[in-house]
Amino acid sequence: IWIFHGFYAEEKLVGNLASMSTSERIKAIQKMPRTMKQKREIRNKVLKEITEESRHHSSQLLCCPQCLQRTVVSFRRFGNSLSECFHLLQLTHKTLKIIGASFGTSVLSYFIFLKWLLAFNIFSFVINFSFITVPQFVAAEPNNLTFTGLELFTGAGYFQETVLYYGFYSNATISKTENGPSYNMQLAYIFTVVIYFVICFFILLFSMAKSFCRNFINPQMFSGTASKLLCVWDFNITNEKAVKLKQKNISMQIKEDLAEVNQEVLNFSATERVVRIIIHLVCWVASLGTAIAACAGVYFLSINNLKVFVKEHKNDFKSQAAMLVLPIVASLLNAFIPFFYSWLGHLERFQTPGYQIYVTITRNTILKISIIGILCYYWLNIVAASESQCWETLVGQDIYRLVLVDFIFCLLGSFFGEFLRRIIGTTICVNLGLPEFDIGRNVLDLIYAQTLTWIGILFSPLLPGIQIISFSIVFYVKKVSLMMNCQPPRKVWRTAQMATSFMLLLFFPSFLGVLSVIGVTIWRLKPSEECGPFRGLSSMYDVVSEWIKILENYTASKWVVWIYYNLITSEFFFFILSVIALIITYLYWQITEGRKTVTKFLKKQIIN
Repeated sequence: IWIFHGFYAEEKLVGNLASMSTSERIKAIQKMPRTMKQKREIRNKVLKEITEESRHHSSQLLCCPQCLQRTVVSFRRFGNSLSECFHLLQLTHKTLKIIGASFGTSVLSYFIFLKWLLAFNIFSFVINFSFITVPQFVAAEPNNLTFTGLELFTGAGYFQETVLYYGFYSNATISKTENGPSYNMQLAYIFTVVIYFVICFFILLFSMAKSFCRNFINPQMFSGTASKLLCVWDFNITNEKAVKLKQKNISMQIKEDLAEVNQEVLNFSATERVVRIIIHLVCWVASLGTAIAACAGVYFLSINNLKVFVKEHKNDFKSQAAMLVLPIVASLLNAFIPFFYSWLGHLERFQTPGYQIYVTITRNTILKISIIGILCYYWLNIVAASESQCWETLVGQDIYRLVLVDFIFCLLGSFFGEFLRRIIGTTICVNLGLPEFDIGRNVLDLIYAQTLTWIGILFSPLLPGIQIISFSIVFYVKKVSLMMNCQPPRKVWRTAQMATSFMLLLFFPSFLGVLSVIGVTIWRLKPSEECGPFRGLSSMYDVVSEWIKILENYTASKWVVWIYYNLITSEFFFFILSVIALIITYLYWQITEGRKTVTKFLKKQIIN
């Protein structure tokens, strides 16, 4: 019986391996806890089984179960091929390991955040391109404008009559044939944008909750230095370079843990405390005053530029170059003022590097969100009420130029801020030494660029595609600049909560502010009369109201009408949702507090 059972198990194993793809089969055989001779015998039996099966299928007609089996195998092979492709696309995995081993988790958190934003923009581009841009190609008219090359920098000219901007999209129902299926461009445009932002809202909430739970609520209980020394080594690593990289990574983690444990608490006298408070107040007044002055300059410059664009309507080189004045000034302010904030942080002499980074990030957030807020006020209250034939396209062009110039200044910042700083610190003024990677400034640059992209999606649906290219280039430029020009932080410190802070800043004030701008545009502002999918309407939201009125005449669509009137437009429904969310948050907080108490008790027991 035992021999028969073993023979049956081996035949079943061979049959399962024969149904796998080649790469999947190789991996499965390699993982078997058997000798090389036994693995070769199994491989030969599998190949023999595949040969006999192929002959059998060629000689007989396929029946339904065999068709089903082949379909399952085909899908399995297709899935395996896709997983291999995604594995090849993850070229940044090794780069992140090297950065974490050499510069610690604080610098690594920036590159992880950049990689996450890159994946997020790929998702955005796929949605907009699939449901908005591709249908427009069917009804697109030929572009009679000439391409000069200057459009790559200004976003105007030839690009104005392309799918890049809102004004090019049709307000008609697109149908390839007379009696064929139709595609309502108005409903597709507004539903794609609204559903996209709803998905983004839940993705950001899930990412924040996951990061918060991992770094604040459920930190690893056995994350001490002893456990890292004794339990963290991966014995599957055999490559010499991988071994050295793993050693550096563990060494850096232990240094960060020890730095947190051995953190000194400085005791200041009363006079020293007063002096430090005065220095902090002066620095905050200087930073806030700088932000207010920058916003005032951007506002008056934007007003002056709008007068030139709307009244003169010139397309010569001088007028095209004048379009770049506003984005260049905004990028100059965003590039140089953060250096001033970093200098203020060094002047304040915080006790830990973490405090300095968080204060710098807060000041940069105030600056960048203030500039974006002034620009949004300019777009929604001044440009929308101007004499422009298509104010939505004008806003889209402004955002395109801001994104492009910000990308160029980001690359120039790596050159002037890190490369030249290294040259000066190693040749002219040796006392300065190599520069450190400015995490606060670089993270806020990413959040600023992503905020502009979110605002511009309504006015320029393909803007995430441009941001994919810029973020990809920024990732590798920053990586090369970091390796060549920067040194690891002088004070080693652990930043497990840094990624959570980045996600929180991306959600508030960035994403919630963008939702406010998009909401005002859709519900309050009147679209242009001569361009775009919502031309001739009093607001973009009127498309949904008219569609609901049409559905009221169809019995099969009564449930959609009921959901619209009783849920979507009901303030009481959203009030109930808010109460439920608060209750769930309170219960979750109570559970986590109890879990923290249990964790502390277990740690004390382990130590004792």
